Amino acid sequence: MKHLFILFLFLTTASFSIIAQKPPVYSTENGAINGYDPVAYFKESLPVQGKDGFQTEWKNARWKFASKANLDTFIANPDRFVPQYGGYCAYGASNNYKAPTSADAWAIVEGKLYLNYNKNVQKEWIKTSGKRIRDADLYWPDLVNK
Repeated sequence: MKHLFILFLFLTTASFSIIAQKPPVYSTENGAINGYDPVAYFKESLPVQGKDGFQTEWKNARWKFASKANLDTFIANPDRFVPQYGGYCAYGASNNYKAPTSADAWAIVEGKLYLNYNKNVQKEWIKTSGKRIRDADLYWPDLVNK
């Protein structure tokens, strides 16, 4: 009986830790990065909501696109278009935590897409983006699965 109780405690604790973990890609009920088209940031220089008719699964997340052309572009080279840190807030990642993002708080730096929690956080991130990117790059390999 004691062994069953210990097993129960272990399984309960493991279940809660799994539930508390955030997935590697920031997703909502609308899809990865809240349903916004990652390719549009590069092609149109603005956030564009993706459509249900143009979507794909990648890294266990559902990615939506504004057009078939953007979907095809993504499928050909997803690493080129996905936001850094799984679409979680770049400022948060630079401080070793995951935070959601807002579609309108974004920047492309050296060909990579970075999203932030909101425009105010983005202003702080931009002030020291080089250092913040270096810090987030160091933290992300351990943070990605937390």
